[in-house]
Amino acid sequence: MAAAQVSISSASPLPRLRPNSRIRRQKLGFRCRSSLDGEEYLIDAPESIGDGFSFTGGKYSDGPSRSDEWFAQGKMVKAHTAYGGKGKAKDPFFGLTMGAASQSSADLFRWFYVEAGSTSNQAVMLIHGFPSQAYSFRKVLPVLSEDYHAIAVDWLGFGFSDKPQPKYGFDYTLDEFVSSLESLIAKLAPDEVSLVVQGYFAPVVVKYASSHQDKLKNLILVNPPLMEKHAKLPSNLSLFSNFLLGEIFSQDPLRASDKTLTSCGPYKMKEEDAMVYRRPYLTSGSSGFALNAISRAMSRELKDLRTRKMIGSGHENDGLCYLDLPEKDYVGSMRTILASESWKTKTTICWGLRDRWLSYDGVEDYCKALKHKLVELPMAGHHVQEDSGEELGKIIAGIIGK
Repeated sequence: MAAAQVSISSASPLPRLRPNSRIRRQKLGFRCRSSLDGEEYLIDAPESIGDGFSFTGGKYSDGPSRSDEWFAQGKMVKAHTAYGGKGKAKDPFFGLTMGAASQSSADLFRWFYVEAGSTSNQAVMLIHGFPSQAYSFRKVLPVLSEDYHAIAVDWLGFGFSDKPQPKYGFDYTLDEFVSSLESLIAKLAPDEVSLVVQGYFAPVVVKYASSHQDKLKNLILVNPPLMEKHAKLPSNLSLFSNFLLGEIFSQDPLRASDKTLTSCGPYKMKEEDAMVYRRPYLTSGSSGFALNAISRAMSRELKDLRTRKMIGSGHENDGLCYLDLPEKDYVGSMRTILASESWKTKTTICWGLRDRWLSYDGVEDYCKALKHKLVELPMAGHHVQEDSGEELGKIIAGIIGK
């Protein structure tokens, strides 16, 4: 596979944003060229195309930023077929035609990823949670690069990856995330791979893994929604699923990035790191509307409210499995997969004990009953890779190396 090359052209500086001030409309000069097909496209949606959203609450430096540096380390790859044919995407709020970053690809979606280590080494894919970016694994990548080929990716709708609008190429359902992950892994890690996933995207990865155990060496789940009581988004995330209010809140970069990332644990972001997470929301409305769509899909699909019959999993009185699970009960189906006799993949649960979103109650007993390895990180919260990145990197290396 030919590697996709990325380059940044600073033809015009990013606009400096000031609270309570108007933003001068200008075209952003950040472009990405892919060697896969030689096309050039805008990473940041230019307002001149019709994406007229502007924000306050943050600012860009006139000089190089941490976000620019991170983007320069990465590459783009095309994976997963886009459905389309419905014309130019319009935002659900004002009906404005969205910018280039919001449109469906003509054929395959563009994903952003950063890799470290020799490609001849064993592959480890790092998959961020909701809402986050591949940037969250910046402290993990250098640790793993010594002995492994580590790959951190931005999900569709996040970071520098494509952000198609719902009904215009990708609806952000969990089933779509599963199939898109399959396409991405086939491109980036066609041979044996270990998967590390954090947070609310764990059910997606487990469902993918259940059909691809032959190529998985290890599965590492970091603070996943593992228990039945976890099958509900915390209020900080579920508010984005509210009708109308969700559209408004999802356009606030401080609420969409800073408040969600810092409300779930002890993590305190430095300003330069905070700006990396804010950037997608500061430059285009597409990121907010994607966040809105994902929150609605997860709120609906993490737990199906229909009646289910509980059965045993072979472990006395543990009540870990369900019979005839609805297809979209993702937490329940993840528990069923991990407890089934057909599940052979080596599985480890890493848990940040200072998680303010997901309770640790029951996790230890669950892992003990199913004989899954459990690793506790006392000083980390929900986003373990942010709180204890180097420690997590060493833990992952130790697990895979055994």
